[in-house]
Amino acid sequence: MKKIAVIGSNGQLGNCIRKIAPDFENSYEFIFTDSQTLNITDEDQINDFFYDNKPDYCINASAYTAVDLAEKETDKAFAVNADGVGYLAQACADHKSILIHVSTDYVFDGDTNLSYSEDDFTNPSGVYGKSKRKGEELALEINPQTIILRTSWLYSEFNKNFVKTMLNLFSQKEELGIVADQFGQPTNANDLAEAIMNIINTPKKTFGIFHFSNYPETTWFEFAKKIAEFSNASVKLNPLTTDQYPTPAKRPARSTMSLDKIEEIYKVEPKHWENSLEESVKILTQQ
Repeated sequence: MKKIAVIGSNGQLGNCIRKIAPDFENSYEFIFTDSQTLNITDEDQINDFFYDNKPDYCINASAYTAVDLAEKETDKAFAVNADGVGYLAQACADHKSILIHVSTDYVFDGDTNLSYSEDDFTNPSGVYGKSKRKGEELALEINPQTIILRTSWLYSEFNKNFVKTMLNLFSQKEELGIVADQFGQPTNANDLAEAIMNIINTPKKTFGIFHFSNYPETTWFEFAKKIAEFSNASVKLNPLTTDQYPTPAKRPARSTMSLDKIEEIYKVEPKHWENSLEESVKILTQQ
């Protein structure tokens, strides 16, 4: 039975993989680790873990994701998002494991009116995006058997995310301002977990960078409007410009990613973001 190591299993994606793992227990043995049991910035710990467990696949769902705080905590962001990824990639190369590493749309600057393909030039503007891009480069350079999945606007019923924050604010506020001039693709982390298992189950692997999200593009404002609609919230939402809502880290204005490659090669069919959001809001409002 092949082994799948899930690094960062207490995050959104890790929890979503944990949720569907029983569906695959006849084919795979899952090994879940979190920052308490495996510190990916400690190369010795990673080497010991791989020596003891010898996973066939390593899903790296761990990341430093505090986009604004990263502007101050540069070393910490690069330690987790770059150095740690390099250590994982080296361990995977040493043990002939396939690395599936999750990255972000923030590797792009967003100064375009077009969708980004996997081959497009990356130009991250903030520390978070730069650290994630460095992690991509290290993974591909060190371990040829690497699959990188860039995703965007991730949410789920687990941990902190935009959907949960909105639902919480809707219960407290009568009126909210939401940025309406940043475009991207919301992604239900449960869909990403399923896509990863689909890739693992594909006999012939194609390595390299792939984009995965729900589709089509939308804005944070339209995203929030749908969250309000699906949760029957009576809050009034007002559109804001990026200039009206300044943040320490610059966000991409349009980080829409083309999904053609993952559809063609791995036959993964992304879902419409509204359908995935409706499912998630149902789960969250029933809790």
